[in-house]
Amino acid sequence: MTVLTVNDLVQHFPIIGSKSVVRAVNGVSLALERGETLALVGESGSGKTTIGRCVLGLIEPTAGRIEYNGIVLVREHTVRSRQLRGKLQLVFQEPAESLNPRLRVFEQIDEPLRALKVPRSDREKKVRDAARRVGLAESLLERYPGEISMGLQQRVGVARAMISEPEVVVLDEPTSALDPTARAEIIDLLIRIQRELGTAYLFISHDLSAVRHISHRIAVLYLGKIVEEGPSAKLFAQPLHPYSVALLSSVLMPNPKIRSGGSIKLAGEIPSPINLPPACYLASRCPLVIDPCRQTMPPVESVAENHLVRCYRHSEVAGTEKDFDSFARFQSEADQILGAGVPGTGLMEVP
Repeated sequence: MTVLTVNDLVQHFPIIGSKSVVRAVNGVSLALERGETLALVGESGSGKTTIGRCVLGLIEPTAGRIEYNGIVLVREHTVRSRQLRGKLQLVFQEPAESLNPRLRVFEQIDEPLRALKVPRSDREKKVRDAARRVGLAESLLERYPGEISMGLQQRVGVARAMISEPEVVVLDEPTSALDPTARAEIIDLLIRIQRELGTAYLFISHDLSAVRHISHRIAVLYLGKIVEEGPSAKLFAQPLHPYSVALLSSVLMPNPKIRSGGSIKLAGEIPSPINLPPACYLASRCPLVIDPCRQTMPPVESVAENHLVRCYRHSEVAGTEKDFDSFARFQSEADQILGAGVPGTGLMEVP
């Protein structure tokens, strides 16, 4: 069941003292199913966070249409209105900055329930249940955010978002401020909660390893436009847009023997979002550029089930980029070492 749809979303920001605008989002359309994670990936400035803020009604779009369960999100119907309050939630990037330093952990988690006018007699049990769901000890509920680690602070943020049992949660770089151990724990926690509650996630991240682990589908953004969208495993295994290839090739693997594949290399500067080219935004940097790329914006093409790409030369990209998924190769090697055992490592084989 589709819980969220975004059609032709546009967000332009005016520049004070000028008639020009910053074209942050330029005609984005997407859909999110119940219990699904759709990841938005791309370089800084690609429009990921702006899309999330538009979805939540934190900023009003310049144009486009956003629907939650068939309800058009406009001025009279926003996440702040009584009908929708608590149905769409947000987990912030910086847990320390998103929590009030003067409120105890209990009060932080309880905040959405107070906004929903939940009776005081019911709130304490709900808060304690939410704390247990995210792995917070009850003793921590009386502490202040500054007295706990950043990983625990983010668990508080997740508990606060999930206590109203929302149908859609926007996760804006929820692991970028955490150490690797806490990052993995939060990702596993989010996956488990999604299975329990059927929550849909719009997952915004630069961390492609986390994206590979948590997402069902991926939308690749470049200068405010989706250039490729498809199932996570498929897109990581064989990206079809030159920008997707370059983006996934930039990831460093923990094992230096496993190199991120990709023969396509981008050169030159990113165009200014104030003065975007009239055709393909990547044309000035792409080694596969042809005349049509400089003349008209490539149309969106369906190349496989649920796999869309906006590129005139996607078939050539598919022909050159094979066995691309270095994440899968690394995972396979890790499973061999940790699970099956490898001769000479001293590790026991699991029968």
